Amino acid sequence: MPGENLSRDEARERAELLSVDGYEVVLDLRSAVDEAEPADGPRTFRSVTTVRFRAAAPGASSFADLIAPKVNAVTLNGRELDPAVVFDGARIALDGLASENVLVVDADCAYSRTGEGMHRFVDPEDGEVYLYTQYEPADARRVYANFEQPDLKAPYRFEVTAPEGWQVWSNGVEESREGQTRRFAETAPISTYITCVVAGPYHYVTDSYTRGDLTIPLGAICRKGLAKHFDADEVFLVTKQGFDLFHEIFDYPYPFGKYDQAFVPEYNLGAMENPGMVTFREEYIFRGKVTQASYERRANTILHEMAHMWFGDLVTMKWWDDLWLKESFADFMGSFALVEATRFDQAWVTFANSRKAWAYRADQLPSTHPITADIRDLEDAKLNFDGITYAKGAAVLKQLVAYVGRDAFLEGARRYFKANAYGNTTLDDLLSVLAEVSGRDMAEWSRAWLQTAGVNALTPVVTCDAGGRVTELAVVQDGDELRPHRVAVGLYRLDPDGALVRYARAEADVAGVRTVVGELTGQEKPALVLVNDEDLTYCKIRFDEASLATLRSHLGSVTDPLSRALCWSALWNLTRDGLMPARDFVSLLVAHAGRETDVGVLQMLHAQALTAVTRYAAPDWREQGGKVLAACALQELRFAEPGSEHQLTWARFFAAGAATEGDFQLLLGLLEGSARIDGLEVDQELRWDFLLPLAAHGAIGEEVLAAELARDDTASGKRHQVRCLAARPSAAVKDQAWAAVVESDALSNALVEATIAGMQQSSQRGLLAPYTEPYFAVIERIWADRSIQIGMDVVRGLYPSLQDSQGTLDATDAWLDAHADAAPALRRLVLESRDDLARALRAQACDVAAAS
Repeated sequence: MPGENLSRDEARERAELLSVDGYEVVLDLRSAVDEAEPADGPRTFRSVTTVRFRAAAPGASSFADLIAPKVNAVTLNGRELDPAVVFDGARIALDGLASENVLVVDADCAYSRTGEGMHRFVDPEDGEVYLYTQYEPADARRVYANFEQPDLKAPYRFEVTAPEGWQVWSNGVEESREGQTRRFAETAPISTYITCVVAGPYHYVTDSYTRGDLTIPLGAICRKGLAKHFDADEVFLVTKQGFDLFHEIFDYPYPFGKYDQAFVPEYNLGAMENPGMVTFREEYIFRGKVTQASYERRANTILHEMAHMWFGDLVTMKWWDDLWLKESFADFMGSFALVEATRFDQAWVTFANSRKAWAYRADQLPSTHPITADIRDLEDAKLNFDGITYAKGAAVLKQLVAYVGRDAFLEGARRYFKANAYGNTTLDDLLSVLAEVSGRDMAEWSRAWLQTAGVNALTPVVTCDAGGRVTELAVVQDGDELRPHRVAVGLYRLDPDGALVRYARAEADVAGVRTVVGELTGQEKPALVLVNDEDLTYCKIRFDEASLATLRSHLGSVTDPLSRALCWSALWNLTRDGLMPARDFVSLLVAHAGRETDVGVLQMLHAQALTAVTRYAAPDWREQGGKVLAACALQELRFAEPGSEHQLTWARFFAAGAATEGDFQLLLGLLEGSARIDGLEVDQELRWDFLLPLAAHGAIGEEVLAAELARDDTASGKRHQVRCLAARPSAAVKDQAWAAVVESDALSNALVEATIAGMQQSSQRGLLAPYTEPYFAVIERIWADRSIQIGMDVVRGLYPSLQDSQGTLDATDAWLDAHADAAPALRRLVLESRDDLARALRAQACDVAAAS
């Protein structure tokens, strides 16, 4: 992996020297369906690339990027170069450049099993082979020779020869076809990481979008085995709604011709914004009943990727330091567009409760970084696709809209696109246009929000007189870096019907340690003070004691869904920070979650409650806490409206937290049909949800799982079965799972993920204890030998987080001390895992203290 790295300095030097005029990439993918596996080495395909480029200094030297098992020929300006001399496995040395150059590279590139490069998937259901590419940040070089950095944009022409009966797509429209070879139209200038090829016997549905004189051909793609589940009409509906909104607010026509969207197997990400050929994980095609929260997440992802057509594809960051220029904007625009253009008009509730939880966690890790990060190389870039770059950046942009105004913000975006179309930008390019349209000092705002790390906490301090009136309400800010916050402060009281409603609101600019909100002086004494009401800024919300007491009794009575979500989020942050005992969070869930109307918030609460019990509760209370959650889940499951999405959500939560023999017997009965809960349809996906805890607790064995796979002999079924098999409570099973992931690279990325998820069961701490020492012994080898994606999955997933003791922290520190020179990205992953464990131990200490 280190030999495949590229530093920022190397990229800067190469960009100063080279300008790329165009690529012609010719791929022969017919080997994808060869029945016999190669005797030696990986399965490969032929890749021939012609690159036309200029050099600012004739006679200079540079390099092209390529990761391939074999290079057959390299020609530079008609001069044949010896691959054995110029190719080192990751780079092709280019000496004696002319002012105008033509490079031709003929290589055998490897199909991928890790979701990086040209991924090859064999469908277990029908044996069909499916291909797709995924490159971000720098895996196009696994498919064709190139200059792999975002600021060397160029037009591309792809020519693909595919097996008989296959369909093929790329970024451009298909221009011609001769036999099994397709030639695609030249693209506009784009970066390497957003080029794309999708090929195979996919199912394809078409539509079109028209706005005035503009017509955009639309396509939706999935595997044949998923066609019966594919709701392409819903995908097209959201797509058209997005195009309507973005054309209206951006005032720049979609610039990439067609718009295909492919839902592909074993995908590492949520989606990728390849212009004209967007790829998504196929889990967004739902095989069973799901809640509206799942449809909202998919719609958000569709709109996020569409926003990238302007933020990221049309205008691209110069280097990965400014990754946020595309990801923060797309994350913000995903929620913005949901509210403005679709039926999901409560998307800011989801953003406040779910997306920002990701940001708060990332921003409190030792690896926290400013939104504009210091990205030294590609390994840094890969790890910075995180909660700060996405969710914190989006939250800060939401705050920016409050700061400069919506109209100024959107006018700034319009000018930014027109000034920088098909080019590359840095932070200064955006700040200058925002300052121009808003009249605000963007330099100071940027310094506070984009160029510093960490999250502030805002706490209300309320003083009232004897008559029950507010004499002063102040907001106290803490954190390493105090920032200006535009906030709304809401005052709430119980109405005669018992509802907790807002009766007063004031906006204020919070700055420094203490800010008085004078507008609220004289108001009736509140039962609840909610700082950052309406979620205008990015901060952790704290409560005064009176507000906290109100929430313990009346949280479920908060009538506004966003206000209620903000309260839940704040309470979870208190729990994570070791300021509220885990058992208190569980009590709040038991008392109030049954009244939660937003199913997305409810699903988040369920996940948090499970974490509270398994990670943050006192060890001697875990078993009791688990039983409390399971009993609550079963009660709410029985009380839920039959057939409702809330009933489905409680059913899944009950399965995830099943803790007693009675729980397991009910799950078995629901699977076999001997038990029934009115309205609950146990479809195939729910069956696997029920089977996982049964397998983990030894209530079923391998033969039951084999029979279930026969019932659901699909790619999804295989992943579920692998997870369940690895979850069984047996030392031999854990040894097999460990060996499959650590000692072999035969598993695909999806099955590596499933094996790790199954192996790491919170109820099996004792079985997992023997793997602590081996973990630290192998991770450096894993990082060196595997792709960065698999390395990340293994290092994060197998960290002994369930061995929650000082001893594990000491073992982690010993590894860090002994491996000071290990790859920085690897050390970062270990440091982050250590921090999560240290946080869990602090939370456990808080919970222990509450019980004493």
